[in-house]
Amino acid sequence: MDYDALRDWSDKRLLAAVLSGHVAARLLNRFGSLRRLLQAETPDILCCRGVGPSRLEALRALPELARRYYSESLPAGEAIRSPADTEAFLQSRMRHLDHELFCCLFLDNRHRVLRFDELFRGTIDGTSVYPREVVKEALAVNAAAVILAHNRE
Repeated sequence: MDYDALRDWSDKRLLAAVLSGHVAARLLNRFGSLRRLLQAETPDILCCRGVGPSRLEALRALPELARRYYSESLPAGEAIRSPADTEAFLQSRMRHLDHELFCCLFLDNRHRVLRFDELFRGTIDGTSVYPREVVKEALAVNAAAVILAHNRE
């Protein structure tokens, strides 16, 4: 199967590829979206007909599989070649979070990734950032460049 073809699939069809079609439809109807389903509390998922421990485990593994897949697209030591590279890397690390996170991507002089650090964690709508700490970490890893990012608008 061609990966590009999967982009046209609905959430229901994608989820049915992992679970049965009827269970996928019930779960999406109950939770309203794939994101809400994957972030739902365990008891709320287990109370759905057709979902037991093994299907719950499969659901819980999906976000981690995606994170690992995207983090391999730009592993430590690889160069950041474009804004799209940066966006894909940061989204794989931060998109799933439900709290504010400020992080730094430290690069060498050839824009190779030295380290990715989650420096400041906040609440649902804010976090405090201390520039002194950002500079301290950049100097500690001998970074030539730093990409600053946070996961909220």
